Amino acid sequence: MSRLFRRRPLAGLAALAGLGLLAAGCSGGGGSAAPGGLEKTNLTVAAVPALDSAGLYIAKERGLFAAEGLNVSILPAISGATAITSQLKGQVDITAGNYVSYIEANTQAKDPADFRVLAPGSIMQADNQDIVVPQHSGITTVSDLANKTIGVNVKNNIGTLLISSILSDNSVTVNAKQFVPIQFPDMGKALADHKVDAAWLPQPFITEDEQQYGVQPLADANQGSTQDLPIEGYMVTESWLKKYPNTAAAFRRALLKAQAIAVSDPGAVQQGMAKFAKTPMQSAAIAGAPEFPTQQSASVLQRVANLMLNFGMLQQHYDVSPMVVK
Repeated sequence: MSRLFRRRPLAGLAALAGLGLLAAGCSGGGGSAAPGGLEKTNLTVAAVPALDSAGLYIAKERGLFAAEGLNVSILPAISGATAITSQLKGQVDITAGNYVSYIEANTQAKDPADFRVLAPGSIMQADNQDIVVPQHSGITTVSDLANKTIGVNVKNNIGTLLISSILSDNSVTVNAKQFVPIQFPDMGKALADHKVDAAWLPQPFITEDEQQYGVQPLADANQGSTQDLPIEGYMVTESWLKKYPNTAAAFRRALLKAQAIAVSDPGAVQQGMAKFAKTPMQSAAIAGAPEFPTQQSASVLQRVANLMLNFGMLQQHYDVSPMVVK
């Protein structure tokens, strides 16, 4: 059941043709910030240290933020949910996290948030997000996961959605009690100690735990209902966007330049992960990378909300169009 993780060729920009440009009104074609200057130059960005955040690391590493007059500090986050808490308290300016958590925050019955997608971060590809099991676990098929405990970094986020989709596509009943919250850095040991029967992991944690703890990939999440699903975006609140429009545009320009570099330069992805996510270069070199989009439309993001509704993570249809910055 073991396999050697390979790096997928990073998809070209041509694959994104036809998608509406995200935040076309504030993107610009490069160069200096919008007239009037930057309202704020020191920014704090929280990001889960996964391959999905590689564009952020490249923009910092290559001086793209600095070229826009921005001093960006990157803070590691445990999950999108914890990053959201800090962002709503005003402790961070921008967060890089999974779309599920932000849609959930925007649809809370009491005190809904007002998150907006400033720039796209990642679209899932093969070997990028997996359900894994301990070595010699006896679990060899998705069907074997019925009523088994499954580790996720936090409940009711992208991991829950991906697992639910995989189980459903394999005619396995999803039980909310199956999901056990465990932080990504602790997941490999939890599997080895049999604290959970299986786990969901993104890269580079899959590769790192395969090397350190011998975890075995059971199912690639890039299949069926979730194939090529958008995973991560760079998020701001609507109130922050209105207060700092020129700063937001400058950040976005730098980030999208970095995304384009990630598409064509795997070495830049590896260097960024090694420096800012502290990923060993050996792991970064072989971990399956996502697609790094530079464009996105509401229709693409709508897939996430529709799946959330399908699996009971939303109570009613949610139109994501207002989340996509115009």
